Amino acid sequence: MATAQTPAMADLHTGEHGHDQASPGEIAIGVIIGRTSEFFDFFVFAIASVIVFPRLVFPFTSELTGTLYSFMIFALAFLARPIGTVIFMTVDREYGKTAKLVSALFLLGTATVALAFLPGYHEIGVAAIWLLALARIAQGLAWGGAWDGMASLLALNAPASQRGWYAMVPQLGAPLGLIVASALFAYFAGNLSADDFFDWGWRYPFFVAFAINVVALFARLRMVTTEEYASLFETRELQPSRISDTVAREGHNIMLGAFAPLASFALFHMVTVFPLSWVFLFTRESPVRFLIIEIVAAVFGVAAIVASGIIADRVGRKSLLMGSAIAIAIYSGFAPQLLDAGAFGETIYMVIGFILLGLSFGQSSGAIASNFKQAYRYTASALTSDMAWLFGAGFAPLVALLLATNLGVIASGAYLLSGAFWTLLALWLSGQREAGDMDAGA
Repeated sequence: MATAQTPAMADLHTGEHGHDQASPGEIAIGVIIGRTSEFFDFFVFAIASVIVFPRLVFPFTSELTGTLYSFMIFALAFLARPIGTVIFMTVDREYGKTAKLVSALFLLGTATVALAFLPGYHEIGVAAIWLLALARIAQGLAWGGAWDGMASLLALNAPASQRGWYAMVPQLGAPLGLIVASALFAYFAGNLSADDFFDWGWRYPFFVAFAINVVALFARLRMVTTEEYASLFETRELQPSRISDTVAREGHNIMLGAFAPLASFALFHMVTVFPLSWVFLFTRESPVRFLIIEIVAAVFGVAAIVASGIIADRVGRKSLLMGSAIAIAIYSGFAPQLLDAGAFGETIYMVIGFILLGLSFGQSSGAIASNFKQAYRYTASALTSDMAWLFGAGFAPLVALLLATNLGVIASGAYLLSGAFWTLLALWLSGQREAGDMDAGA
């Protein structure tokens, strides 16, 4: 039975401009490249926050306190990201997406490579702390601007029967970025003396991050700047709206969208940054060995993200998210204790955690986006992403480490449990709101 096509979909397949048009597969490649580069930057800083910055920037205090200070600076990017969205959405409206992406990714690349030259506290004193914080804030502002709408475009152009499959594509960037970042740190930490690693070896991943940003910039610009994509953004009404108007019209849905993925975003750091800090500070486990465990577990995460697309297309995205949130709540009750059970326990903790993360995180992006009116969807989706990362992930390593050190490692599961609760509540409220809208329109 033939299905009706919108003009945008017709252009997508028929080639209005006389040459190859953008297919969902082509959009997916651009999305994966962009997300992998962003998450690689993210994890390079996160890993350094555990094994480098406490010693380099906070040598005047204990390793635990230095790590807590590093996690405070780590959170600054999430506080700055919504501000970056406000700034760069204005650039988008006034000068277009090319200017927005170039300026945002230039800022991101500059801030990232600047970290590779960061002097230590012993060289410049407290100025090292301020420079680290300034670079982290700049990264957060840039991440707000690096949101390009490609994931939304992909979701809107995906076949209705494969929305779950295409929704998981952008999420692949997280485990892929972690794998590359962990492999680099594991290589340098495992093949250099401790003095050489802390002197110069840790700086190389930041140089690599800058190079990847350059490649990702050209790959994304190659797609976003074409007439075909410009037409698709316009016909799909994926255009920047004023922040004040968007919040006034879509504020309720933005908050629902921000809280809906909290279970997966909280778990995100509970299987990446927090366990590395716990193992590094409170066990005799080598950080190199644990980074290898992270790499192996992340491979399971990739498979689980792919599986989430298949499952979501059969049972529905919200059903999968609710089931995953319940599973994460159960996991939170026993999993943290595995971190004190040696290498085997750590491996079980990480593998199970990444499988749950893949199933939930794979469908967490834009779970409530369909509630947005088209005129505000582009900006509302960006703000929703900012708020979700801020509430769910920004302070997760800091809170989890504080809970674990003061109340025992099992207490860190409370953060996961709270994330699962807010996810279930947000999804339930979203369902109630949709049902109310349907009744009102009946």
